Amino acid sequence: MITFEELDTAKSSENLVPAIIQDDTTLAVLMLGYMDREALDKTREEGRVTFYSRSKGRLWTKGETSGNFLDVVSIAKDCDSDTLLIRVIPHGPVCHTGTVSCFASPETRKSVTEGGTEHYTEGFIRRLQQIIRRRHAEMPEGSYTSKLFNRGVNKIAQKVGEEAVETVIEAVAGNREAMIYEASDLIYHLLVLLEATGCSISDLEKELERRHKQ
Repeated sequence: MITFEELDTAKSSENLVPAIIQDDTTLAVLMLGYMDREALDKTREEGRVTFYSRSKGRLWTKGETSGNFLDVVSIAKDCDSDTLLIRVIPHGPVCHTGTVSCFASPETRKSVTEGGTEHYTEGFIRRLQQIIRRRHAEMPEGSYTSKLFNRGVNKIAQKVGEEAVETVIEAVAGNREAMIYEASDLIYHLLVLLEATGCSISDLEKELERRHKQ
């Protein structure tokens, strides 16, 4: 991971660097904080984001009072080595207002609740993938997703085929709302199939990018 010696702090009179926090699953930008050497070292050592709070004049671990910690996935620096990008798995809303991001506008404050945690509807497909992974790991009784995993790949693939046909039927008939409904079923079952076969959205993105470059 990045060390403080690699960073350029010349632009800051306080010897701080800005740290942009991004959700590793949805890719949403969550907040901006500042780090000094000690904050970055603590973040690297503990795997949870710690900032230097300019208002408090001390180190501040995000979530120390709310419990909404930010677990570190990766730390990168920008091309000028004066800004950090930290990708995280957030535990609950990040903003003190209760929204998932400090950059939430009135248009993007629409959210859904899963497990008591608020998330953007924007980028929810990646969040849904995360939920499906958790279902696969925990296999809670009574969960439809658990039942699909218990039935095996063949049955899940059959469901993907059925939902694809239903989506096509509604599209050809010009039924927009019905098509959206069926396409949503298709995407959900496809995500379950990807998980059951050890694949992910990232794998699809890599393949599509490879084709695009050609």
